[in-house]
Amino acid sequence: MNKMGLEEYKGVYVFAQQVDNVLSNISFELIGEGKRLAKDLDTDVTAVLVGSGVKALADELAAYGADKVIVVDDPELKNYRTEPYAHALASVINEYKPEIFLVGATAIGRDLGPTVSARVATGLTADCTSLEIGDFPINPIPGQEQKHNQLLMTRPAFGGNTIATIACPDNRPQMATVRPGVMQKLDKVDGAKAEVIEFNPGFTPNNRYVEILEVSKAVSDIKDIMDAKILVSGGRGVGSPENFKLLEDLAEAIGGQVSCSRAVVDSGWKPKELQVGQTGKTVRPNVYFAIGISGAIQHVAGMEESDIIIAINKDEDAPIFDVADYGVVGDLNKIVPALTEAIKTEMANK
Repeated sequence: MNKMGLEEYKGVYVFAQQVDNVLSNISFELIGEGKRLAKDLDTDVTAVLVGSGVKALADELAAYGADKVIVVDDPELKNYRTEPYAHALASVINEYKPEIFLVGATAIGRDLGPTVSARVATGLTADCTSLEIGDFPINPIPGQEQKHNQLLMTRPAFGGNTIATIACPDNRPQMATVRPGVMQKLDKVDGAKAEVIEFNPGFTPNNRYVEILEVSKAVSDIKDIMDAKILVSGGRGVGSPENFKLLEDLAEAIGGQVSCSRAVVDSGWKPKELQVGQTGKTVRPNVYFAIGISGAIQHVAGMEESDIIIAINKDEDAPIFDVADYGVVGDLNKIVPALTEAIKTEMANK
């Protein structure tokens, strides 16, 4: 890409992920974040909606703040497949030239984002937890041009032990995949309208088009921990899978849900979809109980935005107490049942 061409690239674009013609929550989070970035750049936000028979979803994207919606609608796009979806997004980028393109770091987005960035010959920062518009290099370096209005993409590096801020100063679009649950969606404005643009680059199946023989959906009655208002989260300190019954009783008494740390998943005590943290989910409930969780930086990254954090741990030096609003040092086997009883009594008296 020649240097002259960078000015042609304008606007913040987000991939509006839908599955079975239902928009994923990350789509709205990306629009919210996109609006914040677009304000600094004095531009607008375009959602790119890809699928088959999905045009009706444009109003919902408008309600969450999209100024424009580009709809790529084709029977080849009914189910997610890397090749036709990558062709759709790369064609949109080449045609409309966005300055920034954001994709959710979902199973789909982690596959799609890198494929598209390679195809349009730009960089991609994966699994971002924070985005800002600013100068790059951040601190001026003698003899090197400092560019303004760059997308500064922040992500955990080296297993979450440090934070890296990355820019893409010489290529466009600036692309990032963004972790779900981290960015804030805007309040829904019913009746809001966006400019809808229909675009179809044409889809000719080639040898990279996989054929989907069957879609089988795992039936899980596990509610998404990202939606929970109260989480009762357990770590290795809970001691055993059976002991999680104490946490389940507390969760039931208080109207919450059980979640866990990575150690618990690695030990096979709980399924991966209940994991909070760097390699799990980012949650922001009203109340987060951290029980028997030491508070490694990777875990804290996934729950530090909770409104109130209550830690129970027998180790008074556990790092979890550094982020907790309330801390109880003691044996969870005694404290948790007592807390559960106190809550039940309180509820019964109401």
